[in-house]
Amino acid sequence: MNNNKILIVPGEPNSIFSEVLFKYFNLQSFKKNKNIIIIVGNKRLIFKQMKKLRYNFKINQINNLNQAKKKTINLINIDYKFDKTFSKITKSSNKYIEKSFNKALKLIKVNKISKLINGPISKKNFLKKKFPGITEYVGFKTKTKNPVMLIYNENLSVVPLTTHVPLKNVAKLIKKKKIIDDIIKVDLFYKSKLKIVPKIAILGLNPHCETTDKISEEKTEIIPAINYLKKKKIKISGPFSADTFFLKKNIKEFDIVVGMYHDQVLTPIKTLFKFKAINVTVGLPFIKVTPDHGPNQEMIGKNISDPSSIIYAFKFLNEINDF
Repeated sequence: MNNNKILIVPGEPNSIFSEVLFKYFNLQSFKKNKNIIIIVGNKRLIFKQMKKLRYNFKINQINNLNQAKKKTINLINIDYKFDKTFSKITKSSNKYIEKSFNKALKLIKVNKISKLINGPISKKNFLKKKFPGITEYVGFKTKTKNPVMLIYNENLSVVPLTTHVPLKNVAKLIKKKKIIDDIIKVDLFYKSKLKIVPKIAILGLNPHCETTDKISEEKTEIIPAINYLKKKKIKISGPFSADTFFLKKNIKEFDIVVGMYHDQVLTPIKTLFKFKAINVTVGLPFIKVTPDHGPNQEMIGKNISDPSSIIYAFKFLNEINDF
């Protein structure tokens, strides 16, 4: 694999992503980055947003990856017609976002690039209810079956078994096979990419892991999955009750917590680490990282957004080189 290049797809142009990206480029850590960084996006838009946010970087526009340089902002131009530098999110940016992803994924496949950072998208406008989130969208584009969302921090990471689905649909999606498949993928990722044999905790679905209903997902799906994984020599424990699990004395014993639904694990991880966490898509033929923030239209153009997550994304991908 080509491990020294990071492709960047900015995603939704009307978001805070360009701002936090510029803030990273303004740091010494950018100049020390071991990777060659290549933006796959619109040059005119990047310059307009730079001017609006009062940054001034040189950009090396390239036609092929051989022209890309270290310690430089390289850019492959993608056509995009727009009127305002920042505007409300509408469907007008959909074709641009898709063209950017298509170009980046083609470059990854042809050149065997191993690292991609993508900016946020609008689930309502871009995904159009076809996919729960960007994890599933990129999985579909790369013909990857059942990619896994890992919210990563070096002290503790979390995995939601179900991602962006309504709560009323969660229980019927909790299946032994999915639990097993997702945990095997995450365990392999830690062992192969991070050189860590992870200790994994799994949470229950119901309060206190019990229910007065006839069906208990803990008994029918979660515990059988845990027993199977233990036989596969995976270090897994549970199920634990979610209401008390994230106490300090508990979380220090584990590397990964697998929850049954999105907010069960994302709420505590964001409370613990704020923006010092990244969304890693596990199971793809390359490493895809998304900074842990959305488009955040309320803060666009104000130059007050916290860049911690994208700084952490570059740090993570830089350290992957060492393994």
